[in-house]
Amino acid sequence: MSKIRTSLLSAALLGMTLSHSAIAADYVIDDDQKGAHASINFKVKHLGYSWLQGRFNQFEGKFSYEPDNLEQAKVSVSIDTSSVDTNHARRDKHLRGEDFLDTSKHSTAKFVSTSITPAKDGKFEIKGKFTLNGVTNDLSIMASKIGEGKDPWGGYRAGFSGTTEFALKDYGIDFNLGPASTHVYLDLHVEGIRQ
Repeated sequence: MSKIRTSLLSAALLGMTLSHSAIAADYVIDDDQKGAHASINFKVKHLGYSWLQGRFNQFEGKFSYEPDNLEQAKVSVSIDTSSVDTNHARRDKHLRGEDFLDTSKHSTAKFVSTSITPAKDGKFEIKGKFTLNGVTNDLSIMASKIGEGKDPWGGYRAGFSGTTEFALKDYGIDFNLGPASTHVYLDLHVEGIRQ
């Protein structure tokens, strides 16, 4: 085989290798309630004196991720809003009602990423569309990778954490909680299983 043909073949194989390595791997968020390794937590100030904290117990999602090519990464998460849990049954019932989540009409909240870009200190910004209470707005999440690698069951996992905030009024929730309680802060922990 001539040197020229050998060089062309080597270049083609290298191109195929690089192309394959740039393809993002697909992950499913580990939300199995028997061994969940993901959580969606929230907090809002109570009268400006303390924090009221809660979580959503039921959600599902997936993401595509390639560490060397964040631009190809994607995230999609759906939340069952009726699974809201603040460890107080009467308050949770109120949150499911018309004053807040109105779960009889809007049982699902959803986030779908539109772009993911590197930021400072190893973090990255996930921009996307967030739908809550029937309203969709842009939302930005500051995230960081916790780690990735093989698990004890023969699988491969990757984990991330992120934070964001939004104004209640931006999603049609205008129940008066006081001037210090206008925003909700989300604390996200996601562990995905590679498919």
